[in-house]
Amino acid sequence: MTYRKIGGGTARMRKKTDGLLFRFAMVFLIFTIVTLVLSGFMTYVSQMGSYKAQCQDRLKQVGHYLESLVLMGGDDFKLYQEYFMENYHDMEIPFDFTEYKTKEEEFYQLLYSTESGKVLGKDITVKELSPELQKAYFEYLHEFYLLTFEKAAQDFNLTYAYYIDLEPSKPGTIDRYGDPYDYDIYYILDAERVERDGSEGKYLHLGDHYEHSHHKQEVELKIWESGEEINEFQEWDNAWGHTYSYHVPLIIDGEKMGLIITEIDVEDVNHGILMNTIREIVGIATVLIFCVVVVLLFINNSYISKITRLSDYIRKYSNEKDPAIAKFIESDEGGKDEIADLADQTSAMILEIDNYIKSLRETTRELSETKEKANSMQALANRDALTGIRNKNAYDTEVLMLEASLEEGNSEFGIAMIDLNFLKKINDTYGHEQGNMAIKRLCHIVCMIFDHSPVFRIGGDEFAVILKGHDLKHYDELRERFEHEIEVLEKDESVPRWERVSAAIGAAFYEPSRDRGVASVFKRADEAMYYRKKEMKALRQ
Repeated sequence: MTYRKIGGGTARMRKKTDGLLFRFAMVFLIFTIVTLVLSGFMTYVSQMGSYKAQCQDRLKQVGHYLESLVLMGGDDFKLYQEYFMENYHDMEIPFDFTEYKTKEEEFYQLLYSTESGKVLGKDITVKELSPELQKAYFEYLHEFYLLTFEKAAQDFNLTYAYYIDLEPSKPGTIDRYGDPYDYDIYYILDAERVERDGSEGKYLHLGDHYEHSHHKQEVELKIWESGEEINEFQEWDNAWGHTYSYHVPLIIDGEKMGLIITEIDVEDVNHGILMNTIREIVGIATVLIFCVVVVLLFINNSYISKITRLSDYIRKYSNEKDPAIAKFIESDEGGKDEIADLADQTSAMILEIDNYIKSLRETTRELSETKEKANSMQALANRDALTGIRNKNAYDTEVLMLEASLEEGNSEFGIAMIDLNFLKKINDTYGHEQGNMAIKRLCHIVCMIFDHSPVFRIGGDEFAVILKGHDLKHYDELRERFEHEIEVLEKDESVPRWERVSAAIGAAFYEPSRDRGVASVFKRADEAMYYRKKEMKALRQ
């Protein structure tokens, strides 16, 4: 018989999910996932610090940019802030203005019409202007600075940019929530536009007022009180959202004026961190997956395919039991690694198994012949030579089994004893051969009637029946039928006289209260049979 080289997987019946390659892939997959999760976590933590620092630098740069623009105004800005704090209720800033030129032109037209020929800052100062001109001038400045803050927030993608003035509160002052606070905060330049109550979108609401305390706004108040910039975020979580803010103190001519604040939404920061993390994870994942695929291909080609072929050869030997497969294993699995060593050992094992099987088959054949002879001898030992039914030896074996059954709690059985009448007379009158025929005739009747129970010839003219199941439950019917068959046979003139047998039958049933074992039941059955024999003798006389 010839065999072609078995390719990897051609004879496999196993599921793919049971294979080594799949399991290696799962191990590498878990390793990849764990690596990505850990590296993602570490990257996120690293990005959290670096990206927050970048955001802080951005907020800081915008804050200083706005500071430089404000400082260019110098004393005018100080005057503007002073005027704003005193008159913001009366200032009228259009809610939807988009440029400050209109206000500027209105101011200068009013200036020329009322102060003809005078130049602001040269011929006349801001403080010397009329209330009407001051209002026009500072409204123009407010629009200019507000647009500057709004444009900075937009250009640098900030959530918010604003300027506040801080005034110490009176000791023991309580805020709107019933808590003591330290400073009254006034929003001078508020880049988040809100319409003035009752103006129906016509004018901006100005001069928002809030109360701040050290335990809630620690960073902000620390910067204000020290007048020095701190490279640290103030985190806000309020009705306007969750933000990080950076504070730049505004100092003009050594005087603390207020705080320029730039804010960025925490979600924007977290989103940026997350996107940076994802980009790094995707890069790491690409490299890892490529490496894992290369390693899996190497493992599959160098090891798993060899193991698969070896497994297929073993399966083929298991099905066909052809030792020639051992040679193909030796030639196919070359190399010096552990798999090659396993293949050599498998090949040697197949040859040893083949020799062992041959020896075992020969031994099995001899044992089978011996067993057949023993069974034949056992059957002869338990079989009655005359009638062919089981003999006294078989009855004794059955009794042992009944005794064991009684110990296990199985107690439903009975014994029927049957004795052939006048066997000696038949032998003396007609001969022993005719006596044997009478015994066979009675045996036939007994086996025919009690066909659900084992029948034994335990003596020359005695038979015993172990009553079980159907025969046990219907014994009375079977006994009547037996006696009827005997009665009919005795009157049958067509049957030779020695075969018109007469027999007595008696039975006993196991009763736990009176029987200690099978022998006790047998004794009562034997007594019942002899009692019946006496009854039959009395009827004949």
